Amino acid sequence: MAPTKPHALLLNLAHLIDHFFLLIFPTAVLAISREWDMSFAALLPLSIPMMAIFGLGALPAGWMADHWSRRGMIAVFFFGIGLSSILAGFAQGPLTLGIALALIGCFAAIYHPVGIAMLSIGSPRLGWTLGVNGVWGNLGLGVAALITGLIVQAWGWRTAFILPGLIALPLGFVYLACSRGAGNEKLVKKAPSVSIPPEIMKRLVVVFLVAVVCNGMLFNATTVSMPKLFDERLKSLFDGEAGLGAMGAIIAVVYLIAAMAQLLVGSLIDRIALRTALIGIVLLQAPLFLLAMHGSGWALVAAAVAIMFFVFGQIPINDAMVARYTTDRWRARAYGLRYVASFLGSAGAVTVVSSLHTQGGFAQVFLVLSGIAFTALIAAVLLPRVGDAVGVPAAAGAPAPAASPSAVVPGK
Repeated sequence: MAPTKPHALLLNLAHLIDHFFLLIFPTAVLAISREWDMSFAALLPLSIPMMAIFGLGALPAGWMADHWSRRGMIAVFFFGIGLSSILAGFAQGPLTLGIALALIGCFAAIYHPVGIAMLSIGSPRLGWTLGVNGVWGNLGLGVAALITGLIVQAWGWRTAFILPGLIALPLGFVYLACSRGAGNEKLVKKAPSVSIPPEIMKRLVVVFLVAVVCNGMLFNATTVSMPKLFDERLKSLFDGEAGLGAMGAIIAVVYLIAAMAQLLVGSLIDRIALRTALIGIVLLQAPLFLLAMHGSGWALVAAAVAIMFFVFGQIPINDAMVARYTTDRWRARAYGLRYVASFLGSAGAVTVVSSLHTQGGFAQVFLVLSGIAFTALIAAVLLPRVGDAVGVPAAAGAPAPAASPSAVVPGK
């Protein structure tokens, strides 16, 4: 059963909240360091457990949702992340703050495998639904630093944690009221599955996960690199403090355009086969990284826009493939595996970028990233053609045609 409009709106809002809460600390840490008389370098590692739990917790969160209740898990998300953030606001030292941040990561891990699974089930326009959801998540990324900075400046860093937490808590009750009967749990658990040859299933899973890991690495590497890249190569366009503001505005525009890619690609994959869309998206990634290796000025800005467009544009394709190739019964666990794979790819991106930049600057960074993009292209080409028809998965509980792989159960 597809979510009702209020239910879908709350699931999308939860995506914004998910990314927003993860970025409160990176902005508030400067004020915390002044109050506690600790260095930035000493405090920043407090966020490492939060991000690790956020990435690796997706799989157990998906398992819990499939075995217990997806609706219940989203309610736990709202209540848990709200209370954890309030706890962070009352922290009296690095230990209690680190514990509170780890709890934020724990509850933030719930959203992607569970919320996206709920949105995808029974959606008549799967690609568009996933694209809209992606834009909400990017909005959370975009406004987190701005809103947190304003709250810190007006009322202090503790309020920057407490106020969003106080907003998340009542949203949990609103969600429970608006989602009654959502995602019929009994029908989901009884949804029939159709087997495909094990060797094809193994190939599908392996090459898909390779593509997801590559996308995770490219996504994190590009978002981490962009400010430093523009600082190095746009100096000829802007000077002084005004230049810093202009470069920040350009970066914001680049991310905004990239976010719109998810809407465009989401709409596209409702009309063409997923494998075709994936090949088209990753086909241009490697050439664009090579084009940006020695670029500068406005030419570099144009290349950056194109790179981010195609890297962000792969996200709804990845999510749609999970929805098309899995039963409703396994949906949350499958998304959990997809996001753990993406996290594993993104986890090493910062180290890779830092090391390569030290050795040979961004020319070296982009050369290696083009190689990763080419690996993703090979994976896309090797994807089996099962389920390569345009369409959406059958609704939970509806019999699936014998030849359709839209109800494949991973690993079973």
